[in-house]
Amino acid sequence: MNRSAFFVTLVPPVAICGLIWYFRNLPWAWLRLSGLVLLVVGLFFLTIARIQLGNSFSIGPEARRLVTQGLYSKIRNPIYFFGVFAVAGLFLYVERMYLLLLLPPVVVLQFFRTRAEARLLEEKFGDEYRAYRAKTWF
Repeated sequence: MNRSAFFVTLVPPVAICGLIWYFRNLPWAWLRLSGLVLLVVGLFFLTIARIQLGNSFSIGPEARRLVTQGLYSKIRNPIYFFGVFAVAGLFLYVERMYLLLLLPPVVVLQFFRTRAEARLLEEKFGDEYRAYRAKTWF
């Protein structure tokens, strides 16, 4: 695994664990508990997706290999998809509802990022990517 991939894989979960620990003494309400569940589920599936992507992971768009197994057999961009859940869960857990206003712009940015990646994958893998895209979501 290259350094940037290792950094991006390891640092966010460690930082989130630190935030969970830091905010552990806030009173527990259903919204906070819901946030923790969203956060844990989002991080769990995001981590699985990152592992399944293997050495095809990169910070910027690259087309090393077309990954179509595991979560990628159903969702073309599970890291982005589950990342939104994890971030929303974190905002709810730390009880900073105003931070949820950041989600729509993040989703829009992720949408444009997925389009750029899709163009690159289609250029490199052609019909194989188009067939994959036809049977998967987002």
